[in-house]
Amino acid sequence: MRLRTLVPAALGSLALAGSLVTAGPAGRAAADDFSKPDRGFAPPNTVLSDASPASVGLGPAPIAEAVAQIHGHEQVDPSGHPLFAGAVGIMGHEGRIVERDASGWALRYADATTELPRDQWEPMRTDTIFDLASVSKLFTSIAVVQLIEEGRVSLESPVAAYLPEFAANGKESVTVRQLLTHTSGFTSWLPLWSKWPDKASRIKAVMDRPLTNAPGSTYLYSDLNLITLGVMVEKLRGEPLDAVVHDRITAPLGIKDTGYNPTDKARTAATEYQTAPPRGMVRGEVHDENAWSLGGVAGHAGVFSTVDDLAVLSQALLNGGAYRGERILSRKSVEALITNFNEAFPGDSHGLGFELDQRWYMDALSGPRTAGHTGYTGTSIVIDFTSRSFAILLTNRVHPSRNWGSINLARREWAHGLAAAMAIRPRHGDTAWFTGGENATTTTLTTPALPVGPRGGRLGFDLFLDTEETDLLHLERSTDGGATWTGLPFDVVDRGTTETADGVVSGSGTRRWVQVRADLPAGSQQLRWRHTTDGGYLGRGVAVDDVVVQGPGGVLLDGEKTPDAFTADGWRLSGRDAVA
Repeated sequence: MRLRTLVPAALGSLALAGSLVTAGPAGRAAADDFSKPDRGFAPPNTVLSDASPASVGLGPAPIAEAVAQIHGHEQVDPSGHPLFAGAVGIMGHEGRIVERDASGWALRYADATTELPRDQWEPMRTDTIFDLASVSKLFTSIAVVQLIEEGRVSLESPVAAYLPEFAANGKESVTVRQLLTHTSGFTSWLPLWSKWPDKASRIKAVMDRPLTNAPGSTYLYSDLNLITLGVMVEKLRGEPLDAVVHDRITAPLGIKDTGYNPTDKARTAATEYQTAPPRGMVRGEVHDENAWSLGGVAGHAGVFSTVDDLAVLSQALLNGGAYRGERILSRKSVEALITNFNEAFPGDSHGLGFELDQRWYMDALSGPRTAGHTGYTGTSIVIDFTSRSFAILLTNRVHPSRNWGSINLARREWAHGLAAAMAIRPRHGDTAWFTGGENATTTTLTTPALPVGPRGGRLGFDLFLDTEETDLLHLERSTDGGATWTGLPFDVVDRGTTETADGVVSGSGTRRWVQVRADLPAGSQQLRWRHTTDGGYLGRGVAVDDVVVQGPGGVLLDGEKTPDAFTADGWRLSGRDAVA
């Protein structure tokens, strides 16, 4: 939580307000996972199966809306083209696949500007194979963590201890952890494919490259970090990276459509029409030019996969590293994957290879224990360990041109659909007030005039909050019938820790109710909760419950008994028996 007078270290952040629904039938997950304490990993014997959203307590409407939004992006927009030609998405929750959707086209264009004849368009299928681009980095990272687990690599040891040639030009102190967390000091990228003539010289160029920043001083996302780790894995394993990924990750998990240089090119989604290098329409070969110049197998890019294969990988991690009796990582290693090693770089939370808590594509699923990655070709994977959920969206957004723009909005919409399908329970009674997430809006919840006596009064309520830091919840009071409002300072009490705010709060992360208390001066006054969102990213919004105003003479307002006393503009009263 971000309090406007301070940033409380003890509280961290508050998250995820949501709709309010009835608990699911016995033996099924209720749709209140955002208000449950983190239960840790799923049972290791959890195996994915299909189920309807409602059967696991999820609200179907937000998921259906997310599907419709993805389909909408495949229509020609004012730019004269769709945001992307096609997409395949999958959502999982508590070991169940609750949505799997394919739409649009795996192949639509002949070149960067020309559509193929309509009868030559090829539709997306749920088993379409996609170039994952930088999502490939997760496979390399898992391969590295397997070496750490075996004791063959130490996280804090210099990379040069395992790859002596990497020490060139001042890199002898760069650690394995710094490569995995993009704090090595490396530059972001080099044009390996065009500046060096062959694979050996390209790898040497990475090994020889001096640092741009001092190790550990800066967060800078870099392909070179993972290229280096891929080379290290190959050297320590004594076999190519594609063989390592197959033998130690995909084969044990039983996923058969994931790997490098796919042989079934007809099932792949086309990517870009490239003129430099002159590759034409790229399909079934890695899009990334550097990975292509390295033979299609590199630590930073090159993996192809399907949504169902990535769902299995996600569930294996949610299970603590195991699936169908096969273990690819220990529970301790999975914890390391999703532990933030970048606390020194706020906003750039990073585990070992996995990005953490990145609202710009994770949207309302984001939190300290939400891990994932994106890929340049239009791919994203979001794994939320707190709710045991995942949202995977694969598109061919570079087909036919990388210049058609970002698909981050679609990534957020897909993640938001799953997050919004989950709900919270009221802290007290059967109902609570909730304001959902819409960009660029202001919503208010206002009390009637309250006759606070000369000795003052006391406001108390329960708060559940998930907003980005620039989407603010204001607590305000008015003594002139609502003509003017001033901020009301308040205390937030969370499991025995108290922090003070000057009337404004924002943030996310802890996914639990907290208590709020405020002193009220004497005099007749109204109180209101005002939630303002900007035009950027969204969380789940705000929930308020059990509002009580007391004076020396007794209770002046009991929100549980008299919810009709409030005036709501954009807020809604949601209960256990409704999905808002």
